[in-house]
Amino acid sequence: MYNDLLISLPVVFFLSLVVALILYLVGWIVAAKGEKTAGKGAPYACGEDLPPRKFQVNVEEFLIYAVYFLIFDIFAFTLATSLKTPGYFPIVYTLIVLMAVVILMPLRRRG
Repeated sequence: MYNDLLISLPVVFFLSLVVALILYLVGWIVAAKGEKTAGKGAPYACGEDLPPRKFQVNVEEFLIYAVYFLIFDIFAFTLATSLKTPGYFPIVYTLIVLMAVVILMPLRRRG
């Protein structure tokens, strides 16, 4: 009876959480504590103090790559699931994807 209780899923899950918590606490107690200085948070560039610069993302270019990813992701899934189907469905879908990519090519070059 006790053997079944010890290997039941809730007991094993609880014991694994307890062991993980004990290991985490021991690591937290034993770990070296560093000093908090102002230099730790400062960016490093060969000793120079550089003004912080805001990172700008080109949203239009990101959108084009996101659309490409979406097209090829759906294409790969549809092609992988439709290769066993008889007929011309995979070929027609491949042609549709190629036409979509050809239509999007001028947008990528312009951006």
